[in-house]
Amino acid sequence: MFPQGAAQRAGGRCEPVQRAEGFHPGAFGDEPDGWRPIARRKPRRVRGKKGGTAAVRPLATAAFLLLSKEAASLEPLRFARGVLEILDQRLLPHEVRYLSVHDARGARDAIAEMAVRGAPAIGLCAAYAVALAAREAAASEDPETTLSARCGEVATARPTAVNLRYEVQQATAALPKDPNGWYAAALRYAEGRHRDQQAEDAAIARHALELFRPGMRVLTHCNTGGLATGASGTALGAIVSAHRALGLSEVFVDETRPRLQGARLTAYELGQKSVPHHVIVDGAAAQFMAQGRVDLVIVGADRIGEDGRTANKIGTYMLAVLAHHHGIPFVVAAPRSSCDAAWRGEVRIEIEERSPEEVLAPLGTPFAAPGSSAYNPAFDVTPGDLVSAIVREDGLFWPPYLLG
Repeated sequence: MFPQGAAQRAGGRCEPVQRAEGFHPGAFGDEPDGWRPIARRKPRRVRGKKGGTAAVRPLATAAFLLLSKEAASLEPLRFARGVLEILDQRLLPHEVRYLSVHDARGARDAIAEMAVRGAPAIGLCAAYAVALAAREAAASEDPETTLSARCGEVATARPTAVNLRYEVQQATAALPKDPNGWYAAALRYAEGRHRDQQAEDAAIARHALELFRPGMRVLTHCNTGGLATGASGTALGAIVSAHRALGLSEVFVDETRPRLQGARLTAYELGQKSVPHHVIVDGAAAQFMAQGRVDLVIVGADRIGEDGRTANKIGTYMLAVLAHHHGIPFVVAAPRSSCDAAWRGEVRIEIEERSPEEVLAPLGTPFAAPGSSAYNPAFDVTPGDLVSAIVREDGLFWPPYLLG
């Protein structure tokens, strides 16, 4: 649960959490005396007190185990008989079609064109792409040059999500010296990473449960379910698990312009799992918060810096500012592979600028006046001091953040 001052409103109460040594409470407003430790140290996982979070853990365990076994109704990625099959998420929810990808450049194009999307899922796709690149390179006249070129193309397909570069680096580091063994080694890494993602998502849901209470009304942005991770999801996986364990009143789903990942994908996943939800236009979030109809905002992340700064789908920063103004906890849920310890201080990252046509003609339908131009940044950056808590597979963290 959130420390006092975080203004968690379910049931009209704000309950403090028992503090373990080194615990950094994340709260907006004043903090109780003695809660902040003398020396800044790496945040530690919160441990629930008896009669509080511990009382819901048996239910929570059942919920997240079911979630991890079920994973996503549709698999965003699958690899069989040497072919990477990618669910074309541009067509969902009205059409289900898989793309058959035989080489690394095909995987790169699928990432760049957002047939596959979500930071963990594009990381997994990149890992499988390394296997395809390794197979091509081993058959070429210059294996090392070919491998380097193909992997470089994949790693730069989208610049903001750190998972993409991370998985390419990890997969290539797992290769033996002999090119004839590259493909098998890369494929073993990718398949292992895919299994690990399932465990990570389940752990995130388990830790995040401490932030929820029965009857909560939750708002989320973009899509962070199984479609975005290849498993059960990060923020959305936590929402589904919390609903099964505790019973949420409803989930507000930002439509998430311009590609409508919330309206198309998140609403689809919540519907498949029988979670009560309403799709709202992005601009309506402030009104619902002002009316006291939102108790918690929880989102995913494409990159998290050392101090908790978070790059995520455009519109996330706006939600964080609104949540801060209305005294509503704002939580980020993401795996450690989305963390970038080098992103700190004055370091800047590249924010992907996508085609203006996505704004002028959403989903291919022209809306804007002829001759208009548009800006289309895909992400924004939320400062760490607006983030109430960060949930990873290794625990729950409060500010001030010092993340590795």
